[in-house]
Amino acid sequence: MSHRSLSATSEGIEAAKKVLASKGWTQEYLAGEVGLSSRQSIWKFLSGRPVSRQIFKELCFKLNLDWETIADLPNKPVSAVTAKGTPQSLDVSELVSVMRSQVKETMTTQCNQLQSSFELTQPPLEKIYTQTSFYLEPSYQRWLEVSDLERSLAKADGLRLSAPHSNTVFDLELVTKQDKLVILGKPGAGKTTFLQYLALQCSQRKYRQDLIPCFIQLRTEWEQGDEEVIDLQSYLLDYGKNCGLSHQQSQILLEAGKFLLLLDGLDEVPQQHREILCKNIQVFSQTFYKNSLIITSRNSAQQFHFRGFTYVEMADFEHNRIQDFVQKWFVVTSKNKTEGKRKAEQFLEELNSPENEAIRELAVTPILLNLLCSVFKERARFPRQRAKLYEAGLDILLQRWDRCRGIERDDFYHDLPLLDKRKLLSKIAAVTFSEGHYFFEGREIQEIIEDYLCHHCNFKEDMESLWLTSEAVLKSIEIQHGVLVERAKDIYSFSHLTFQEYFTARYIIASDRNNLDKRLTDLAQKIADESWREIILLTVDMLPKADIFVLKIKDYLKHLTEENSKLKKCLQSIDKKVESLNLSEKKSAVKAFYFTLFNHRDFNLALSLDSHFAYQTQLSKDIQLDSSLVRCFMDSLLLVKNPNIKHFLSLCLSLEIEEKFKLDGDFLENFKKLKQQLPDLEQEKDTLLNWWKTQGQAWVDNFRTLLINHRNICYDWQLNEQEKELWTRFYNGNVFLVQCLQGDGHISAKVKQEIESTLLSI
Repeated sequence: MSHRSLSATSEGIEAAKKVLASKGWTQEYLAGEVGLSSRQSIWKFLSGRPVSRQIFKELCFKLNLDWETIADLPNKPVSAVTAKGTPQSLDVSELVSVMRSQVKETMTTQCNQLQSSFELTQPPLEKIYTQTSFYLEPSYQRWLEVSDLERSLAKADGLRLSAPHSNTVFDLELVTKQDKLVILGKPGAGKTTFLQYLALQCSQRKYRQDLIPCFIQLRTEWEQGDEEVIDLQSYLLDYGKNCGLSHQQSQILLEAGKFLLLLDGLDEVPQQHREILCKNIQVFSQTFYKNSLIITSRNSAQQFHFRGFTYVEMADFEHNRIQDFVQKWFVVTSKNKTEGKRKAEQFLEELNSPENEAIRELAVTPILLNLLCSVFKERARFPRQRAKLYEAGLDILLQRWDRCRGIERDDFYHDLPLLDKRKLLSKIAAVTFSEGHYFFEGREIQEIIEDYLCHHCNFKEDMESLWLTSEAVLKSIEIQHGVLVERAKDIYSFSHLTFQEYFTARYIIASDRNNLDKRLTDLAQKIADESWREIILLTVDMLPKADIFVLKIKDYLKHLTEENSKLKKCLQSIDKKVESLNLSEKKSAVKAFYFTLFNHRDFNLALSLDSHFAYQTQLSKDIQLDSSLVRCFMDSLLLVKNPNIKHFLSLCLSLEIEEKFKLDGDFLENFKKLKQQLPDLEQEKDTLLNWWKTQGQAWVDNFRTLLINHRNICYDWQLNEQEKELWTRFYNGNVFLVQCLQGDGHISAKVKQEIESTLLSI
């Protein structure tokens, strides 16, 4: 620790918190009282982390505390002297023991608190830490083509972009085999959390009892140090001095390799000082090679290669890791264990539901999973307007994550206004998604960045400067936000497909008035394309008024009926059928029921319009009768294709319909005559099967005629493959349109009623 900084003892922290509580001051208010622009230094002060000596004294003055009393001053003597002698006479193992006892409390204060950008209080790290895994081959070292990643994605079960690497290893399994590590990862991947956990495990004798943990947040030490770059040897000698050891004793420990040095956030040190720091780290690791050294950095920020180090990358959370984290998080943050387990079960059930696939994708990143838990905690459900949730996640990555850690970037991209950053990401998303690209080469993105810089940022440099700037902007987006990530050597994607979809919807909505109408029309025509469904839902959610857009979708579906005369006739027959019935169910739901009754028996649309269709026995008798008749007819079709005694017996039983329903005279008479044409079940098996082979089709044709004439169902539309695809597209489009109407988009009641009442109409 630099002599220009001070940290409070645990007793001092408690005293400060009591004063804050008695005065009713918030951390933000105290920051204002001492002239600070943010509460970052207040948070450090109250968590036992070092702050500058001047700020420390100012805080104590405002809180009426004696700074010398509460400061953890370096000249305090060692209290853990053994009976074997004075500190000067201790051997190496005893020196390790003395120093470990001194740093244990510091490690607990410094490392047992998660850093959050969306909640002021977070559970202790030890209580929610979830086993971490690493990719043994970092992404930037993978020499793959776009086609390779697309094939891997196609094989990945339930994943949209986060296709797994082939080789992974768990946390402690990795660090027990490696004493020189560089851990890479995107923002919020858990790099700092892992180092903090390792420091705690070491200080509590659960990992490497022979080492002294030393956790260094490089940005903090650089900001508060006297020199431009921290000198690790001097730092560790001061570290020993603060624990009561002499310079000579600390040097002995250093040369014996008794330090576990955890260097966090290499990317957070300004670029102009980072190269010197990297060289210093390299020299230190070679000079004092016996010490264990672990460094963390964001992807692509690590341009200096440390000789003798193993490079790994933080892996995304898999299903088991997500489940483990969620259960721990809710148990710790709830009133009691029972309530916590119940909330965790609710969370996982919601997260794993089909409609939350896009939200589930965010859960693989620890910082976003933490956000999801925090959002779910209050209302026990996710927001119906998912755009708000995505916006919150992006707000963390684009702004608050760096801001809460006190990181100031100094490049061209950092100086761009936030609105320009969002617009640029929106354009990248829209261009790549419209081309059907989830993975793209760096040069493709750079071309989009160049175009944006020239047309929106008045960039007037020469072409070479423009190219270099676009390359720097691409790297900055990855390093600072992690919204774009390098999946393989110079091949990128959005970190989550959800973000690519969100920014694409944002690009459409942010159009000027002339372009907006055309873009909404084009988007409405993509309703049958499942890859565009999430973008359509987000657009409905985000539009200030979505009436025009949903009406465009309705017009497109109506246009499909004009492309096929059979579809139009089918809808006309359904209209006629529904009008002939006296029903209590919604007409639109009944139309949906009859449209799918014979085609593919998918009642999702009917059910979404009227909950009665969830319970067959609650439906009107006419609907129940037609459903039973269609079931019989479909069984008879199967018998013609594949004669089977068991199926014939089943058909005979299901044909006893007149015992369940009251049939009108003509239909009842003709129905009985039709059943009498069937062979007697008492006949030989071969005779029965031969009858279905020779006469079954004629009987089925008569059955169809009977159903058409008396019940207006079971038409044979004789669709070719192209027509089948169009009918399916039309039906699925209507299902999805209703889903849009039932969301939280800004759609007027009048338009909702108009669309629902005219569904499946020509």
